[in-house]
Amino acid sequence: MEGYKDTAKDVMVIGHKNPDTDSVCSAICYANLKNKITGTHDYIAKRAGHLNEETHFVLNRFGVEAPEYIKDVRPQVLNIEIRETKGIDRNLSVRNAWKLMDTLNIVTLPITEGKRLTGLVSIDDIAKSYFESFDNKVLSTAHTSFSNIVETLEGRVITGDISEIFDSGKMLIAAANPDMMESMIDAGDIVILGNRYESQLCAIEMDAKCIIICEGAKVSNTIAKIAKNHNCIIIETDYDTYTVARLMNQAIPVGFFMTPRDRIVCFKTTDYIEDIQEIMTKKRFRDFPIEDEDGNYVGTISRRNLLRSGKKKVILVDHNEKNQAVNGIEDTEILEIIDHHRLGPIQTMTPVFFRNQPLGCTGTIIYKMYIEAGVEIEPVYAGLMCSAIISDTLIFKSPTCTADDIEAATELARIAGIDPEIYGREMFGAGSNLDEKTDREIFYQDFKKFSINDITVGVGQVNAMGPDDIEKVKKKEIPFIETVIGDAGLDVVYLMMTDVMSECSYVICSGKNADMMMMQAFGVDKTNDTYILKNVVSRKKQFLPAIMEAMEQ
Repeated sequence: MEGYKDTAKDVMVIGHKNPDTDSVCSAICYANLKNKITGTHDYIAKRAGHLNEETHFVLNRFGVEAPEYIKDVRPQVLNIEIRETKGIDRNLSVRNAWKLMDTLNIVTLPITEGKRLTGLVSIDDIAKSYFESFDNKVLSTAHTSFSNIVETLEGRVITGDISEIFDSGKMLIAAANPDMMESMIDAGDIVILGNRYESQLCAIEMDAKCIIICEGAKVSNTIAKIAKNHNCIIIETDYDTYTVARLMNQAIPVGFFMTPRDRIVCFKTTDYIEDIQEIMTKKRFRDFPIEDEDGNYVGTISRRNLLRSGKKKVILVDHNEKNQAVNGIEDTEILEIIDHHRLGPIQTMTPVFFRNQPLGCTGTIIYKMYIEAGVEIEPVYAGLMCSAIISDTLIFKSPTCTADDIEAATELARIAGIDPEIYGREMFGAGSNLDEKTDREIFYQDFKKFSINDITVGVGQVNAMGPDDIEKVKKKEIPFIETVIGDAGLDVVYLMMTDVMSECSYVICSGKNADMMMMQAFGVDKTNDTYILKNVVSRKKQFLPAIMEAMEQ
């Protein structure tokens, strides 16, 4: 179907929720590396949340489009086999619709106007045209075209315009003598008859709209001339009278029997399989039409398609814990995990390629993989990976920063044509501009959840470029942090406001025993609702391990 893309081969490369610069840039760069290695375009970077200002700055700086946002990776309709049955015109005859079903071995045909679905006709609907009782006006009630009648009867047009529609009158068989026929035929009728000249002439003079002459009988020139003068259509057919009468209902347009769009259960390509299964089991329909997000018809699916529904394929970067992963991750096929954090409880159904190194940034790992694969690093991707390293290591000031991170960033900066120190200040300056952000947006822009002894702990981090920025954030977040307990199962929450230049973090918290754990972990008292942690800038290596140890105690 035009415009519909088969996504069965696509592999999503995606970072954690509330993505930071490393998460987004690593997804983009690793998808590019996989495509280079495989010679395909199957690997596509995605993101599991909205971009922060710092990441916006980075992508704009290197002219890279932001990955598509995806909030749920459960299997969708677009992930299963969709029968791309071409739509038919509502004026197609019942006979031709049945032939098409037989040829395609299907029981349902979509009826479309352009790209829009207007109805469905099923084998059951066609059966009605054979077995239900209709009066002799059904062809005109259904607005049957004379071209349908000619095609159904395999007839020959002697005179008249068969593009016209039969929209008034009845159908009858001229079995009586002409005197009786005069009382039976009304203007606009269709009359089925044989080769009797008198009967043909009578029907024409009674202003019949069409006469159908059976058994291949030839029409005289006189009758043809009179019919033309009366605007009467003459159709010859080799079928006998009984067969013609039996076939006439098959000329009715399928639109007359179709189920209209407003009575059809229709799904979108973006609907989740889990959500439509129950609906499908409760309905009697054999096939269900599918539309895209713009409302255009795509194809049909049946219940058996659900049995073959495939899981989405994903590669996780910069995380390996389920509570940090995009929604629905448990219903995907995880192929790889590339990360630099602690090992979390995420589980996979089959063995996966897993690379986890104690480095300051996932971007450094991906840089090494480019080198190992012998793939040239283009300046754009060098800039993205360098930005990720600068961000995660706070321009090499974080204790998570290693010699490998510095070496990688130095080489990537050379390729990208940037100075890490100058560029890093610009990047953090853009990220610390939070004036237009709400308290919720600031709090969750770089936020991660961790499970510790059945307690869900959330830790957010905001980078700032000096005391003034810190005070602006505190003013917004001190009232807000009290409102987030219970949000998504959170028991305890912390927000680190990190002054990159002074290498100091200011922490506010909320939740049961949150203050007690801060004092046990760092041995400091609260000052004006804030804990000041000098030389603590890393959530991963400094803050979280200390909190975990305090909770264990």
